[in-house]
Amino acid sequence: MTEQIGIRCALMRGGTSKGAYFLASDLPADPAARDRILLAALGSPDPRQIDGIGGAHPLTSKVAVVSRSERPGCDVDYLFLQIVPDKAIVSDAQNCGNILAGVAPFAIERGLVAPTGERTTVRVFMVNTDGIAEVTVETPGGRVRYDGDVAIDGVPGRHAPVVQAFLDTEGSVCGALLPTGRVLDVIAGVPCTLIDNGMPVVVMPAAAFGLTGFEDAATLEGDAVLKERLEAIRIEAGERMGLGDVRTQTVPKLTLVAPPRDGGMVSTRTFIPFRLHDSIGVLGAVTVATACLLDGAPANALAVVPAGSSKRCDVEHPTGRLTVEIELEARGEGIKLRRAALVRTARLLMDGTVFVPGAD
Repeated sequence: MTEQIGIRCALMRGGTSKGAYFLASDLPADPAARDRILLAALGSPDPRQIDGIGGAHPLTSKVAVVSRSERPGCDVDYLFLQIVPDKAIVSDAQNCGNILAGVAPFAIERGLVAPTGERTTVRVFMVNTDGIAEVTVETPGGRVRYDGDVAIDGVPGRHAPVVQAFLDTEGSVCGALLPTGRVLDVIAGVPCTLIDNGMPVVVMPAAAFGLTGFEDAATLEGDAVLKERLEAIRIEAGERMGLGDVRTQTVPKLTLVAPPRDGGMVSTRTFIPFRLHDSIGVLGAVTVATACLLDGAPANALAVVPAGSSKRCDVEHPTGRLTVEIELEARGEGIKLRRAALVRTARLLMDGTVFVPGAD
């Protein structure tokens, strides 16, 4: 008889994603053993994840592994893991800025960080990309506040703000903002920008595929020819970006851009990479907004770029918009991205024990 193993776990919504949050000390140190437990906990591989707590979609099949940091100037370490619903794949090849929104509340709830007053700022080391984010949450009376007046597109209701500031995200995965050294590459006849400002993304004009860029998920996901073309481009882009063979990886993401139609900077449709994102990822939005700021990039020709060195970039997506504040500084003939900040929300949904089958 196989006994089940119970592991403490919190289920949280972070931004427009939902995931399981664990203390690193509650999981095996061996990555292979850890991944077996996480696949079982979320119910993969199964498209419905019926035998686990996953939500049967990449946006709701995510994991945060959090621990107290030993790095100078950092409070906690955060490892993001993408669990593929219908495949036995656990990927650490990317970061997730939405799930990051829940890391500071989780760290405070678990006692890794002590509240510091009405607001508490947690310095988070993002293990996947060796980057640092400052995440500020409201903590009146020494407790995390989840209710509030902030609404973000893609999430019902209003909640307390979670302010995220990303530092030094350029080339966090690929080693350079522009891994090929160019703002314009052409793959299979499609002009694109291969860029990494916290998330590797292939940014392409929707018009290059005969699309408006305003199509809904059912239309885009139901177009088998389009998806085949996109995957071929993604595989070639992965090689050019120094990511190797990306057939089993969840990066790079693919974003189709079009002129804004709701007063924003640019309109987007993002594949992550095999399903269409209901909105857009946090670091994906930072990266796409950056592509829009680069002279000669295809996205720049479509975007309405705000003036000034501190730019409010409203990135339109299928369920609204995500606003990113990007600070630039001149660097020779180019630009340097100093800081990117945005507001998310988060909510603790459940705190308890998840059970997985034990070893025979």
